[in-house]
Amino acid sequence: MKTLFVSYRVTDLDRSLGFYTALGYVELGRVESADGARLTILKFPEEPAASLELVHRPGDGPVDVGSGFDHLAIQVETLDTTLRTLTEDGLGPEPLQYPGGPHGPKTSWLTDPDGYRIELVEWPFGHPDGITAADFT
Repeated sequence: MKTLFVSYRVTDLDRSLGFYTALGYVELGRVESADGARLTILKFPEEPAASLELVHRPGDGPVDVGSGFDHLAIQVETLDTTLRTLTEDGLGPEPLQYPGGPHGPKTSWLTDPDGYRIELVEWPFGHPDGITAADFT
């Protein structure tokens, strides 16, 4: 088994698409249903398949993120460059952090239009992609 993608319900699909495409996602496709619901499938250019789905159901009203969801983590190559680009695009990332100390990962946070939190992570040189069991030894 493997995780295919994360799906977010969004209040305004166009506003959310603007945010996520500025973050670097590209659109793979869209689906519309008879009840007015729309979804858009996204991925980063270097990913082989979809990693994010944005779902808009107008009849469900505004999104309430405070119901248990915590955050999405995204790996970046060079966090300094990413933060500069996101700032220029008006996405307002938070300052650089070193949660594991000076030799650990670099992180920053930003928030999408519905209030979903996104953690941007740059691993130290030589660290494998993602968190592994070695990170807990």
